[in-house]
Amino acid sequence: MSWKLTNQLRDKIYRYARFPPTGVSLRQMVQFGPKPSAGTLFHASQFVVEELPIRLAHRVKELEELPDDLNQMPSIQRVRDWYARSFDELTSLAAPDISDELRNLLYEDGHNHLYQPEMNEMPPNNIQVQHSDTSFDDDGLVISNRHHHSKATSASQNQSSNKKKYYLSCPSNVVYPKEVYEYNKLVADTLKTIKKRHDATVPTVARGVQEWKHAKNQMSIESNIQSFLDRFYLSRIGIRILIGQTIALNQDIGNDNYVGIICLNTNVADVARDAIDSARFTCEEHYGLFEAPKVQLYCPEDLTFMYVPGHLIHMLFETLKNSLRATVEHHIQLNPGVDIEDIEFPPVKIIVAEGNEDITIKISDEGGGIPRSAISLIWTYLYTTVEEMPSLDHDTDAKADFRAPMSGLGFGLPLSRLYARYFGGDLKLISMENYGTDVYLHLNRLSSSSEPLP
Repeated sequence: MSWKLTNQLRDKIYRYARFPPTGVSLRQMVQFGPKPSAGTLFHASQFVVEELPIRLAHRVKELEELPDDLNQMPSIQRVRDWYARSFDELTSLAAPDISDELRNLLYEDGHNHLYQPEMNEMPPNNIQVQHSDTSFDDDGLVISNRHHHSKATSASQNQSSNKKKYYLSCPSNVVYPKEVYEYNKLVADTLKTIKKRHDATVPTVARGVQEWKHAKNQMSIESNIQSFLDRFYLSRIGIRILIGQTIALNQDIGNDNYVGIICLNTNVADVARDAIDSARFTCEEHYGLFEAPKVQLYCPEDLTFMYVPGHLIHMLFETLKNSLRATVEHHIQLNPGVDIEDIEFPPVKIIVAEGNEDITIKISDEGGGIPRSAISLIWTYLYTTVEEMPSLDHDTDAKADFRAPMSGLGFGLPLSRLYARYFGGDLKLISMENYGTDVYLHLNRLSSSSEPLP
């Protein structure tokens, strides 16, 4: 029997969408340590089962309320159904059955703080939640929402926040009953299914916006659509991190250098070399080159910091790919009639500097630069110089090996900037028309920034 978004489920989703999401800081995520106890993982599993439906509900509601018929595009509705189905699976999980003895061990006051909204219930403390800017305390928890209307007292808000945390320490020198391990495994397995389902979200939303542009005969996207995409993808990053971290914490990889997906000593030079190899290979494949332009790396070999390596390699790959492509195409134009293998391409340079607050990575190319009037466009989704968008299989959610196209979506730089900003960094660009471009990737090394929930 195929899954369907029913009116009853929609009503439930909209009730959850009234609740404010709870932020999780990088500091909280690494408190687990390389080998957390089963009880600590049990708390994390409960937090995720409570928190993810709230985040998913916000996105379903926003997808259904998109303006100017964008919400009617087939690909947008497809993504909405993915989010709604994941919400359904998480809220349908059976609550763990624990004894009074275990409850006293897991919870300081002997009460299970897992919260699940009832059918007719309002959000906690009567907080009315809308799209707005949110601020957080040092642990990444929501403390205020601009334009939100709260009737709660400060004391009750603090009490609620103290009960809802991703990390809560539980003893490791006790034997936990099988129910704890079974619940942790149930949640981890459910998250694996959800993660796979959402693998194709970025290109599928891109397809939806393209469908809308064609239907409306639009050449560009409006600012409200741009803002929606920023919110949607920033939320997706947070959802993917929470899912990936919880899955990884439940897998003992035997590497004390990692806490979940976070590497305590991410080696910048090693990650940069991986990104260089991938970007040059992509360039060679795309242009049929025997050898792509060289990339010169200037980075201290022992430079390490706490970060998510997958994020760093994604940002470096996207910026390097753009630099290599610009370099090749600009110098083909400068050498008309010359065989591409005979063109001597200038190298792309990566320079890494270590500061007290940031690690800054500069990627410099001689790819012809960008006109000053077009600088703002590069941060616009679907802005690309590729004439035809790559085709996307409409059955991508059923494919475990799905990989998004490497170019042509126009999402590379905007998404990379969101990844940088997620943990308190930034991505900036300075260009010299008819010469080249410098991209500055700022990475916050203080590890104290809070999750910027939309």
